[in-house]
Amino acid sequence: MSFNDATIKLDKLYYSIGEVANYFDVNSSLIRFWEKEFSIIKPAKNKKGNRLFTQKDIQNFQLIYQLVKVEGYTLDGAKLRLKKEAKSETSASVEEAESAVQILESIKLKLLTLKNNM
Repeated sequence: MSFNDATIKLDKLYYSIGEVANYFDVNSSLIRFWEKEFSIIKPAKNKKGNRLFTQKDIQNFQLIYQLVKVEGYTLDGAKLRLKKEAKSETSASVEEAESAVQILESIKLKLLTLKNNM
C-alpha cells in the first residue's frame, strides 16, 4: 500500500520506518530527515533504537508530504505553514473555551436564580 492509494488503512498502534516509507513511496532516509526537520514528528524508540511511528506521526507525515511533495513548498515554507495552522487551531480552541465558560456562567446564574426562588 502506498500514499498514492486513495486511503491509508491505519490499524496498528506502531509502524516501523520501513512501513511508513512504503506508505509514502519514499526512502527511509527521507523519513529520518523529515523527523529531524519537523518537530511534530516524534516517534518512540524500542530498546534496539528502532523508530516506532504512531498513527498521529503518520498523519503529520501526510501533512508534510502534501505540502512538500504535492504543493511544492520548501521545507522552511512548510514549517511556517504548519506553525500558522497550529496557531489558528490554538486560537480556535481558546475561543471555544471562552464560549463554553460564558454558557456555563449563564447556566450557573439561572440555577442560582432558581435556588433563590425556592
